[in-house]
Amino acid sequence: MAHAYTPGLRVTEHAVLYRERRLPLKGKVLVQRGDRLEADTVVASTQLPGNVQTVNLASKLGVDPAKIPETLTVPLGTAVQKDAVIAAAKSLFGLVKNVATAPVDGTVESVSHVTGQLIFREPPIPVEVHAYVRGVVAEILPEEGVIVETHGAFLQGIFGVGGETFGEIAFAAQAPDEPLSPERLLPGHRGKVLVGGAYASHAALMRARELGVAAIVVGGFDDRDLRQLLGRDLGVAITGSEDLGFTLILTEGFGHVRMAERTWRLLEAHQGALASVSGATQIRAGVMRPEIIIPKSGTEAPAAHDHQSGLEVGSLLRVIREPYFGRIGKVVDLPPELKALESEAKVRVLTVEFADDRSQAIIPRANVELIAE
Repeated sequence: MAHAYTPGLRVTEHAVLYRERRLPLKGKVLVQRGDRLEADTVVASTQLPGNVQTVNLASKLGVDPAKIPETLTVPLGTAVQKDAVIAAAKSLFGLVKNVATAPVDGTVESVSHVTGQLIFREPPIPVEVHAYVRGVVAEILPEEGVIVETHGAFLQGIFGVGGETFGEIAFAAQAPDEPLSPERLLPGHRGKVLVGGAYASHAALMRARELGVAAIVVGGFDDRDLRQLLGRDLGVAITGSEDLGFTLILTEGFGHVRMAERTWRLLEAHQGALASVSGATQIRAGVMRPEIIIPKSGTEAPAAHDHQSGLEVGSLLRVIREPYFGRIGKVVDLPPELKALESEAKVRVLTVEFADDRSQAIIPRANVELIAE
């Protein structure tokens, strides 16, 4: 029988995880299967073709395009430095010598006798792929990358922006319902994965960027500030490629939302440990959640059980739709009969008791997500 609930965010002390680390095009894998990796270990590298620039030799030299190949002073395929002479021709009965120089460092790639254009390619762009997490090479992807296996604590957020990063976990709030204020951010937080409480203001994030904080993890953020932070509307694309200077992860949602006690306690238990963080989020098809991975430093085996069960009385959940969006509570009743909503649709419901004020509400089961134990 299918479960009528949305699978929840994982928050667990023990998880076995596999992360694919793949180059954008074929290159060289630099590690072997079984090698132990740190988060900053380079596992594969390649070179992207450099940008192309065109030089109108026919115009610069005052020569008919058909004769342009004869004006080259260096063979095709030659690497030259910026301002080096690459073509020359005489005009005005040989009295004036015109020359064309390389616009940047690069390679003379091709020339057209039809248009008189020379194609000049800039130097290749080196690309390196890092392990991202501390772990072991589980599989080699020939000429493309590796799959890294790691085990340890694992937390998913509900929304994030910013790319992959890593750093030691530090706290800038005393309680999960305390907002992260700018004055709590200190120079010593540079390079840290910084845990706040219920909320981070735009001013706090700008202070974090100024100090070089690697990542901010908080319960909520004001959606009005998101456009100001990104400089544009978010849209529906995958996040994670934003160049913000830090990564932001929301564990609960938008607004002033107390960080879940279980999330807070797990992060607090690993204060000072190295964490790998990714803000990549996709809400629609192919759901992707932002994540915090805290690898175990030793080689001990992870716990054997890490799974989610169905809803039952006592299950911890989060409401994911209005009017109770973001609130956390536990199931106190699962009536088997269908209940009619205002829309006249009949659905399965549950009764939840909220953790903050012990009030109860009847909610459609499709409007909640189970918080993994």
